Amino acid sequence: MVYDQHSALIFSFCRRALPESAADVTQEVFLAAWKSRERFDPTRAPLPAWLIGIAKNKIVDALRKSGRQVPQLDDHDGDRIASIGGVIADVDSLGDRMLLAEGLSQLSDRARRVVELAFYEDLTHPQIAHRTGLPLGTVKSDIRRGLGKLRRYLEAQT
Repeated sequence: MVYDQHSALIFSFCRRALPESAADVTQEVFLAAWKSRERFDPTRAPLPAWLIGIAKNKIVDALRKSGRQVPQLDDHDGDRIASIGGVIADVDSLGDRMLLAEGLSQLSDRARRVVELAFYEDLTHPQIAHRTGLPLGTVKSDIRRGLGKLRRYLEAQT
């Protein structure tokens, strides 16, 4: 059941980071989750966030195994350390974007649309009202309520 509900999110996350081995890493994520299921605490983080955290670790492990990262570095390897830090930061950023997309999918179609117009297309409230044909007050209310719901969703994930 957990796999059925969350495998698409985890596979998409893995595929964006490791296109060539996404299926294998996805399998490793769910195997690791099963083995450590007693450590899952829903009061600390919802299941999707916990699974994304496991996936981040599995992706980094896979990158190291493939030779794209070197697990043991000394003080003279500043460039490689910076490179590894960049890859890990990219994986973290991707995980955050995936959780944000999941949070946006929890909004109603209209609220998601106005929030996306405001933040992805950088439109003002009057511009959004004009483009969507909605009253300005409705646009403002939808954005405020949508951001509140999104904030609560993301706070629950971290």
